[in-house]
Amino acid sequence: GEAWSHARALGALAMEGVELVYANPVSCLLRIALGAYAVYWCVPRGREFYDYSHQLAEGLSQPQIMFKAKTYNGQEVMVDDYREAYWWLRDKTPEDARVMAWWDYGYQITGIANRTSVADGNTWNHEHIATLGRILTAPQEEAHSYARHLADYVLVWAGGGGDDLAKSPHLARIGNSVF
Repeated sequence: GEAWSHARALGALAMEGVELVYANPVSCLLRIALGAYAVYWCVPRGREFYDYSHQLAEGLSQPQIMFKAKTYNGQEVMVDDYREAYWWLRDKTPEDARVMAWWDYGYQITGIANRTSVADGNTWNHEHIATLGRILTAPQEEAHSYARHLADYVLVWAGGGGDDLAKSPHLARIGNSVF
């Protein structure tokens, strides 16, 4: 009854206030100015974000396995350890060899070395990845007792900032999340 009529009257009063402000020429000019400023501010930043995102996607879509580095005396050298290791696997292992490595390298093992990888970036089974993490961070004898049932070769990267040693805390954390 009476509460509803008060609510309707209050709603109608609010709508009249909104219409009054909305129809006001000053309010209209202010909305147009704010809209123009928003477009002026957003378009360049949107374009900058688009360019950055495109550049990042392009870079991530073309990973490099060879790169330039400088020695302690400033001499520039080509580091091709990854390529050499994949070619070694291709040339020195049986065609049906199974290679265990952290999943980051799976596609390259398959594509460059032409060998079966135990895991790659499309391995969605968490227990599978955790098993790799556990094996790759376990003491050598324990790791061998598991790995020998899954793979013929184990590939471990060492000697650089992004090597498996640097990743080992993550491998261990993932491995211990299941075991």
